[in-house]
Amino acid sequence: MEARFNYYGTTTGQKFSKYINSAGKASGDSGVPYATTQLVLLRASQINGCGMCTDMHYKDAIHAGDQPERLNLVAAWREATVFTDAERAALELAEEGTRIADAAGGIPDDVWATAAKHYDEEQLAGLVSTIALINAYNRMNVIARTPAGSYQPGQW
Repeated sequence: MEARFNYYGTTTGQKFSKYINSAGKASGDSGVPYATTQLVLLRASQINGCGMCTDMHYKDAIHAGDQPERLNLVAAWREATVFTDAERAALELAEEGTRIADAAGGIPDDVWATAAKHYDEEQLAGLVSTIALINAYNRMNVIARTPAGSYQPGQW
């Protein structure tokens, strides 16, 4: 695939990315385990068809020590036995938050209640922020057709 244009090579793209990266640091300090955050980022990116972000978050998770077997099962997390109940709650929240336009009324109360059983308010705020952030990044990359496959862990 060829990019439509180099979004990140524009002044506007660089500024916008800088600001949302800064916002993303707040969610990283929320107490949600890094591995869980990577699962959420990976699942939302899969749903949105963002190859760039799928590549990045898979590689970052591997680099941080997660197992390929787990990451390969993220798209089928409901059937997989390799995720904790807390990770499942985060993945379900990520799916519902990513597919928000498909759900009249937004996130179902039972999905929120399950997440709230496993995460405190700071962590819930971190998950919500992470889901919002990755959906923004997915849209930027999908619209610009940012190619996938060349990301190296720690590149950004």
